[in-house]
Amino acid sequence: MRALRALPVRRATAAVTATVVLSALPTLAAADAPARPVTPASHQAGPGAVRHIALQGAVNVRDLGGHRTENGRQIRYGQVFRGEALGGLTDADLAVLSALDLRTVLDFRTPEEVAQDGADRLPGELAPTARPVADLGLYATTKAVIGSKDPVRQHEALGNGRAEQLMRDIYRTFVTDAGSRRQFATTIRDIAHHKGAPLLFHCTSGKDRTGWMSYLLLRAVGVPSSAAERDYLLSNYFRGEADRKVREGLKQAGYMENPELLVPLQEVRADYLGAALDQIRKDYGSFHSYLGEGLGLDARTLAKLRARLVR
Repeated sequence: MRALRALPVRRATAAVTATVVLSALPTLAAADAPARPVTPASHQAGPGAVRHIALQGAVNVRDLGGHRTENGRQIRYGQVFRGEALGGLTDADLAVLSALDLRTVLDFRTPEEVAQDGADRLPGELAPTARPVADLGLYATTKAVIGSKDPVRQHEALGNGRAEQLMRDIYRTFVTDAGSRRQFATTIRDIAHHKGAPLLFHCTSGKDRTGWMSYLLLRAVGVPSSAAERDYLLSNYFRGEADRKVREGLKQAGYMENPELLVPLQEVRADYLGAALDQIRKDYGSFHSYLGEGLGLDARTLAKLRARLVR
């Protein structure tokens, strides 16, 4: 992973969770570290066949291509990208994104997140399309809890498994909330019908809403569940150092006595993904039924999706 620059708390705390930004707090006093040179063509390989897009202002942007389907075919590179908030991109980063030839950027953040953390910074005339997915109040709650500087309040809100339960509840709403299902389904239809491709979708940290959307896409085109889960869990690999620096900075700045309380919010876990899949089984019986009944995707749309993404 690249060495991270010191970031203002408003930007750095986006790594705390998919929906946490502390825009009112002062700058973290972390030492600057030199960023690696970035060229417009740089795709940095992570584990396996994953292409990580090396950026200075975002750590969890990658190409969804390269995964193998159950029958041995491969997802095309350069068609669909997953990412995190792009408001902190540098001029060099814009050159990298420009080389991807993106036509569409979909933003799953809520209006409050965008207002606090800032809109995406994108190359040329490209503008983000808002496609908000609800967060069960996680953004506002965590912002208030951290901003209180009260270790007792923070432990009461996040300790003893409460943070983990909150994350499981959020993942269940990806399945139960009609508005969330509509946003995910619309995104799949856009990709299937080749609307605005190449396309990138993102949330704040690129791990929960973006992680679920990526899992849905991969499963829908025939990637085995185990491989789709591995892609989901890679956010921990790409986000690990940035998240550690956030925790360290919050402690140094006096906002948290025990920043390890944030780890369950910063990480993705198989247990969180499992909560959404368990909800699918309860509500629809199977993943295939969820695609049809829950997301309203007919056989023709799914066939177009596979033809679009699989070679």
